[in-house]
Amino acid sequence: MTHRSGKIQFLFWAFFFSVVLYVWIVVVGLQTFVLPDEPPMELPTQVVRLMFVLFGLLITSTLAGNVVAIMIGNRHYTRLFGGMTIVVFGSMVALKGMYG
Repeated sequence: MTHRSGKIQFLFWAFFFSVVLYVWIVVVGLQTFVLPDEPPMELPTQVVRLMFVLFGLLITSTLAGNVVAIMIGNRHYTRLFGGMTIVVFGSMVALKGMYG
């Protein structure tokens, strides 16, 4: 069994949880705002709070992983976290454009 350093394990798990949080945000948003048969009569505040908390955790884990990857000079994870950051902020811009 290969043993990896703690820094590489941190990068792996940070990226894993970043992807899981992003997929969770997308699924909650689709189920609440896009896929229901009829639009909600009022804004579901609990879902919005959940999405804000998840988004805060996503940004924290993505930026922490990016900082650690840059500090230790790991190009592979720097590219992964950089791509994840672009996807997150690109989806924010797309949502802002769709929902104003």
